Amino acid sequence: MPRAGYGAVLTTALLLAGAGSVHDASAVGDSRTLSFHHTHSGESLTVTFKRSGRYDEDALKQLNHFLRDWRSQEQTVMDRQLFDILWEVYRDVDAKQPIQIISAYRSPATNAMLRRRSSGVARHSQHMQGHAMDFFIPGVALEQIRFAGLRLQRGGVGFYPTSGSPFVHLDTGGIRHWPRMTPDQLARVFPDGRTVHIPTNGKPLRGYELALADIEKRRDGSTVAPAKTNFLATLFGGKSRDDEDETAATAAP
Repeated sequence: MPRAGYGAVLTTALLLAGAGSVHDASAVGDSRTLSFHHTHSGESLTVTFKRSGRYDEDALKQLNHFLRDWRSQEQTVMDRQLFDILWEVYRDVDAKQPIQIISAYRSPATNAMLRRRSSGVARHSQHMQGHAMDFFIPGVALEQIRFAGLRLQRGGVGFYPTSGSPFVHLDTGGIRHWPRMTPDQLARVFPDGRTVHIPTNGKPLRGYELALADIEKRRDGSTVAPAKTNFLATLFGGKSRDDEDETAATAAP
């Protein structure tokens, strides 16, 4: 890989490993409502999680319960910024039907059980931290959801079209995607090349620097965490099971 390309990718890793956060309401003063159906628990929920630009704490508690580990019934505090990401994706694809949840919070015991069943389950899954969600939306092509998630450039986007129940994974971790797309595939999502997502050849698209500046403008001023080795491995094409879910086994019932 050329030195210039390597340096650009390394810069992204250093700046974005901890840059999964989303500003509190991209449109100041807005209210945000989402409707869900959980494919395993059979429960449904419609909730306004943000009112006049502020998170509704009671609504977030409802979401924590709804998105609990359906196997153990344990729950955690879900990352509220995940709901902002999901709301923006839902709006982007002009969805009408409730979001179908396959997996959200996953307890350590459940994650360990799934790892025993498949080596593809992440040891330190974003699901265990309440930072991730696997879902689909009836009436919306899975690839369309994937593209919407990629365009946000906030967190991770996993694509599982061949799973028993095909789904997209979204999380609030580092900005990354899997499986990695070729330059041509990524250019379909970003025709101007303005993205920090790195294609399979490891070479940033032509608008990389502009996209990097966009990310910097979006930051809330907090200290950026140092890059993690597994995040670097993801950027450079290596597969890590430490922070992302690589196989459809993550959706095992």
